Amino acid sequence: MILSLRRPTELPETNPTQMKIHHFNLCLRTNAYLEFIDVTNLIIEKIRFTDVKFGLINIQTMHTTTAVIVNENEPLLLNDMKKAIERAAPCSLHYQHDDFTIRTVNLDADECRNGHSHCQALFLNTAVTLNIVDEKLQLGKWQRIFFIELDRAKERTISLMIIGQ
Repeated sequence: MILSLRRPTELPETNPTQMKIHHFNLCLRTNAYLEFIDVTNLIIEKIRFTDVKFGLINIQTMHTTTAVIVNENEPLLLNDMKKAIERAAPCSLHYQHDDFTIRTVNLDADECRNGHSHCQALFLNTAVTLNIVDEKLQLGKWQRIFFIELDRAKERTISLMIIGQ
């Protein structure tokens, strides 16, 4: 049931010629499997760098064995979420993707066994889109943005697209 609809901030009259688009890549080095990295402050800094007052930011991982989520940064909850991800696709299972005697597609020289990482990614987001209101990232009281490493320590890239006026 909807209790009320309200417009908390009066939006300016839209003029397509005033739309701005900014793109950034955040490059980071992860340290371990199932690492949750709070990237909220980095993203807030990128938004401040732009002159977008009202708009959207899309935060997208550029990798198939990582994820981007919005959730609470509470240590016990992060441990619970790690256990839930591991239960969804345990490392201990056999994955055909990891059998290099039969797999012939998309192999790198430094290929590792990461079928579990790809399967875990099925249950998570590759991107999230959030509002920018009055030049600020609009998040709830406990909401933070996390980049999740589902594989092993690697260099990773997050693509940020900010669109607005």
